[in-house]
Amino acid sequence: MKTLIQILIGLVVLGFGKKRLLLFSFSALFAPNVWGVGLAPVNVVWIVIEDASPHIGCYGETLIKTPHLDRMAREGIRCSSAFVTAPVCSSSRSAMVSGMYQTTLGVHNHRSQVSSGKGGGNVAYYDSYKVPKSVKLIPELFRDAGYYVTNKSKTDYNFIPTSKLYHGSDWKKAPGNQPIFAQFQLKGGKNRKAQSHADPGKVILPPYYPDHPELRQDWAKYLDSWVETDKEVGRILADLKIAGRLDSTAVFLWTDHGVSHLRGKQFLYEEGIRVPMIIRLPGKQRAGTVRDDLIEHIDVAACSLKLAGIRIPDNVQGRDFLAPDYKFREFIFAGRDRCDETVDILRCVRDSRYKYVRNFMSHVPHTQPSQYKDGKKIVQVIRGLHKEGKLNDQQALPFALRRPPEELYDLQNDPHELVNLSITPTHQKKLATMRKVLYQRMTETRDVGLIPEPILEDVGREAGNKYQAFLDNDHSGQTRRLIDVITAGEVNDGAKLLEYTKSPDPSTRYWAAVWLGVNKTADSKATLLKLTADPVPAIRVAAAQALCKLGELSQLKRLIDHINDPNLLVGMFALRAIEELGDAGKVHRADIAAAQKSKYEFSRRIARRLTAKWRLD
Repeated sequence: MKTLIQILIGLVVLGFGKKRLLLFSFSALFAPNVWGVGLAPVNVVWIVIEDASPHIGCYGETLIKTPHLDRMAREGIRCSSAFVTAPVCSSSRSAMVSGMYQTTLGVHNHRSQVSSGKGGGNVAYYDSYKVPKSVKLIPELFRDAGYYVTNKSKTDYNFIPTSKLYHGSDWKKAPGNQPIFAQFQLKGGKNRKAQSHADPGKVILPPYYPDHPELRQDWAKYLDSWVETDKEVGRILADLKIAGRLDSTAVFLWTDHGVSHLRGKQFLYEEGIRVPMIIRLPGKQRAGTVRDDLIEHIDVAACSLKLAGIRIPDNVQGRDFLAPDYKFREFIFAGRDRCDETVDILRCVRDSRYKYVRNFMSHVPHTQPSQYKDGKKIVQVIRGLHKEGKLNDQQALPFALRRPPEELYDLQNDPHELVNLSITPTHQKKLATMRKVLYQRMTETRDVGLIPEPILEDVGREAGNKYQAFLDNDHSGQTRRLIDVITAGEVNDGAKLLEYTKSPDPSTRYWAAVWLGVNKTADSKATLLKLTADPVPAIRVAAAQALCKLGELSQLKRLIDHINDPNLLVGMFALRAIEELGDAGKVHRADIAAAQKSKYEFSRRIARRLTAKWRLD
């Protein structure tokens, strides 16, 4: 008893939100299953909603009513500072179902490493796309523990599972005495055809968007989608109650990323990565609690395993934030990488007040061409207003031809992330601190995102799996070097870039070539010409594009020659390189038109875009 008292006294100081952790400690210590003691195992349910930010009643939204979600929050835990580690579906879901950072597992690029559908076709690489044997996915761990495991129904993972993950889609088919691990995937913000509830006239848009009727109408329809989602959640909870399982079930609800908008989905601003998260524990434990500490969505995996009495594997990077001895996160981390045919690399670190964003491809705009984004009416309207000169300075920022390499925001005083403090003298110390934290985390977690995707795919193919390749060897030096070569490019250090072209590391040579072209380094032509004969195809592409930027347009033919490279990612990079060169590639329009029949969907998209553009010309 002395030990119990000591534990509870120690926990008194860890209060937060409306309820204190002390209250939970009593229920956690004596509740069945939390510590592996009890009559029956805990059921676990994940409700994952697409494309939505925290715009519901219990988070302060007033234009719609969400009674079921609000009740769930009253009966459980509402997390006010929950974040996804990736702001796009497949990367977020790959992290979710593995409990790992997508950048560690090598599943960070959206719609990659699949054998069918979007991103499929790279047949020679399918073996390396399989999850390594050393990694057991969360559904597999539950299945091995005797759970009936279901998913209804979206997966969208950036890997090929090595086993059947789910028994089916309907948890109701489970025997009454078998515990369930059930996932529900709800359309959420993608359901813009839901019944109307929100009044567009009362919508107040974030200040970084223009106040336009089309945008207000779209935002209202997005809010309407939350009303429909609320009803779906109510039905899920009701079904669990009817089946007699609700009081023995831990229900976790969150969204896979923020609302789909110009600065939301696919980007690292709050609109893209901050999500609602509500947890209803068995028996309504900790009802009415509000958690204000920082939480990552991969933490749900660790919490779920612990509640079920399943050992948390060492590879799981999420943390059990329901544990009585849990120490609050000081930082959360997130990353955005290639989304469909749009190549980009961003990382961020956020503490309770500040956010630091690192744009590793600052030489390209926020609004790069994207079939997905550009197909949205709201984006078309904003683009049109920009062309007409009707956006203010803040609203026009996404259309700048280049971005700052670093962004720093004081979220306490600037919740909409409008004022970049990275160049402010009074914030240089904080900037340096956040930069150091991010780089250290990238190194510690073996973030493979700075390795150009065509090169990374070849590494994975040669090693059998990219995660295993980087697990077996210390690549921290490579991570630091890639950060350094990109930084050298940003400050136009031509001498250092030229030296890096001699590196034995292909990724280093690649980035050196890219930045020599971006900076149009005059004395680099001879070096770049040598790189066009590099044994690595992606480097040949980067060098050819750089030479084109330096006026050597004969190198366009080299880019054309790489469109049909056996590594389909090389072909996509070649097409994107041509697109970035403007109308120079028009002389090869026939070859580019032929790429509309590429095996790779994202190559086809670029080819279609260029073909349509030049046909109109």
